[in-house]
Amino acid sequence: MLRPTKHSHPDRTVISVALLILKRLKKQRVVDFDDLLKHAKKSVKGGNVLFLPALNFLYTLGLIEYQPKTDVIEYVGLHETICPLFK
Repeated sequence: MLRPTKHSHPDRTVISVALLILKRLKKQRVVDFDDLLKHAKKSVKGGNVLFLPALNFLYTLGLIEYQPKTDVIEYVGLHETICPLFK
């Protein structure tokens, strides 16, 4: 869920898991898909359920790319044409 309600735990939302993934990717730049999934499962209760929606959210924002040949997620950063205000 993207919009939390009063019943949502702040650490168990798509945005929270996306931030967790983004922190890991900013540190390492390229991370194996399975390693990111294990990290999400270990860090957040229900992280396995929120993992793919969080990846979709980051991909939609243009922050990550998936490399299918090597099965890795790559941090590509903010693009000026997509997000000029976030620099």
